[in-house]
Amino acid sequence: MNTNNKDIQAYLVGGGIGSMAAAAFMIRDGGVPGENITIYEALPVVGGVLDAAGTPEDGYSMRGGRMLCADIYECMWSLLKTIPSLTDPTKSVFDETVEFNKIVKTDAHARIINKNRAVPDLSSLGLSMHNRLELLRLLETSEEKLGNDRITDWLSPELLETNFWYMWITSFAFEPWHSAVEFKRYMHRFLFQFTEISTMSGISRTVYNEYDSIVRPLEAWLSEKGVTFLNEHTVTDLNLIQDDDGKWTVNKLEYTAEGKTDTVLVGKNDLVFFQNASMGDASSLGSMTNPPQHLTKEDSKGWVLWEKLAEGRPEFGNPAVFNSSIPESNWESFVVTLEDPEFFKQMEELTGNKHGTGALVTFKDSNWLLSIVLKHQLRYPDQPEGIQVFWGYSLRPDRIGDFVNKSMTDCNGKEILQEVCGHLRFDKDKVFTTANCIPCRMPYITSMFMPRSNTDRPLPVPKTSRNLAFVSQFVEIENDCVFTVEYSVRAAQMAVYELLGIDKEIPPITRHDKSLKVNLEAALRTLK
Repeated sequence: MNTNNKDIQAYLVGGGIGSMAAAAFMIRDGGVPGENITIYEALPVVGGVLDAAGTPEDGYSMRGGRMLCADIYECMWSLLKTIPSLTDPTKSVFDETVEFNKIVKTDAHARIINKNRAVPDLSSLGLSMHNRLELLRLLETSEEKLGNDRITDWLSPELLETNFWYMWITSFAFEPWHSAVEFKRYMHRFLFQFTEISTMSGISRTVYNEYDSIVRPLEAWLSEKGVTFLNEHTVTDLNLIQDDDGKWTVNKLEYTAEGKTDTVLVGKNDLVFFQNASMGDASSLGSMTNPPQHLTKEDSKGWVLWEKLAEGRPEFGNPAVFNSSIPESNWESFVVTLEDPEFFKQMEELTGNKHGTGALVTFKDSNWLLSIVLKHQLRYPDQPEGIQVFWGYSLRPDRIGDFVNKSMTDCNGKEILQEVCGHLRFDKDKVFTTANCIPCRMPYITSMFMPRSNTDRPLPVPKTSRNLAFVSQFVEIENDCVFTVEYSVRAAQMAVYELLGIDKEIPPITRHDKSLKVNLEAALRTLK
């Protein structure tokens, strides 16, 4: 843009990691003063689905857990190298995370547990020669030819019963009806996981949950730089005008706060960054006695603005592809807060892993396809000694349970604990005497995996946009994988660099499938 960046005002719609990263890149690399940047967030806190809340008395909650990789996530780690840790300001968040993972290393011994409560032999991924040829054919097929095909259009039912399949889909949250293109991208980006998927030894963890370890330090740094956070401010409209050359410019935004509506005029040299939709939209929490509410986008209105902007503007994407089938995009998570160490003790005996050294333990034969993980304690900065917390989730929450005669979405926390104990053959009255389980229903959590064409997601800066950028999981970045923190951060960096004309290299995407060593190791692994 032909203007002094110090005069630019920037308005960011949505307070997730994409917007926060965009603000950081504008300050760090674009010379935009922090006081010129305003972030509007509808919720009381920023961070989007990188959330965590609660108390030891009332129970902790957290919608999701991230699988971070030290060898990739190039843009995310590059950003976090410049953000000071809250626990030790002399270190960056990146340095703090690296040091922590040198001490607490992941080496899972029980990635899968079957109906006999046995850990199957995972030295083989269970892939036949035919299965390997199926995967190879998918990997070598162009995205153009894959189009909006589903995974099941390319992989056989036999493959969907292998050890590989159960470990892969519960690691990345894929379902058979999801996009073949997205599955292919994950295979290319994470091919090194073939050799590590049973142990998850290539995974990095943050010291605490990702909200306290990533979001809060980033928020503190942005606030120190002068960025304005307007929480509980919902942007309801972006007014667009079209220039003679066909490009769209935002000249006004409208928001509501405390029941009142207000308008902000956007100058011709100002910028607007929009987090179009959210995979955490319409989430709802339950309790030990109540299941989560069954909310939809009609309750939250979280997709309305993107739908409004995209109407008549195909270059702004097609939200209907992603938000029209809750049964295909929902799953449910839960967080359990414990005062009694008995559950952790029995899990560590069963799996051979002390908390923090294992990974997701998947109950392969569960109707709900349940997985749980005992991460390193403490997970929350205020978590007292003696209080333990673990997280779990179900990819098939609409199905009837094996030990509870109802779907998970209709279960309260007590019933979810009954189902967990049934699969583990634990005595619920012994291991969960003081448990508080808070379930969370997320109807759109894997909506970005829905089958799509290559034009259904907008570019970070659409070709017909002059000052509007999209920064979310619902933008198109060639070769990269959605449902990662990296994707949102990369989208933000791409958008900021393009709109500000920053002549710096964005870290390239690491394609481990291009490594001869990784390809050879993966081939040998699957042949066992």
